[in-house]
Amino acid sequence: MNILIVLAHPDRASFNHALAAAAAQASRGQGHAVVLHDLYAEAFDPILPAGEFSKKARLEPSLCRYCDELAAADGIVVIHPNWWGQPPAILKGWVDRVVRPGVAYAFEEGDSGEGVPVGLLRARTALVLNTSNTPAPREQQVFGDPLESIWKRCVFDLCGVKDVRRRTYSVVATSTPEMRRRWLADAVDLVSSAFPPGAGAPGMPR
Repeated sequence: MNILIVLAHPDRASFNHALAAAAAQASRGQGHAVVLHDLYAEAFDPILPAGEFSKKARLEPSLCRYCDELAAADGIVVIHPNWWGQPPAILKGWVDRVVRPGVAYAFEEGDSGEGVPVGLLRARTALVLNTSNTPAPREQQVFGDPLESIWKRCVFDLCGVKDVRRRTYSVVATSTPEMRRRWLADAVDLVSSAFPPGAGAPGMPR
């Protein structure tokens, strides 16, 4: 399988980075080809210019590579902190620019954009790993866990990915080394379960 991992956290010493490393190692251990994008380290430009709106827009080569890797992915892992119930802006910009028409979704002939898009992504499973400093009961009772809707309903479902799994690790600010070790082991188990060995062919475009 081709596994695409997208990480969005500015601190290289963060637990998010540890999760990304664990996800990559677990995927490779299952025999999969892995591409890991650290959006902050790559200085990904999150601003969507008007010239990129069209499905037929001419994209810069670096953006084409992101799009090709997303289209070729058999499995997707997204890792980011919960900031105000949303992904970091750099990751939202990645969605705006890379999860684009003709790559991740399309509208049926005669649909001018008001209908429900047809999902184009090859991946059938996506795993979202989040970190938070809000206890889970408060997240559910007070905020309603908006990230659940963002990733499952608003992004992946519309792009054809129906098996969307998600885990939030909290509270990171007060976590102990032992808790973080358990969380990393849990993340490895989630990746191994989501992307078992022998499913799909390797060969992510570089």
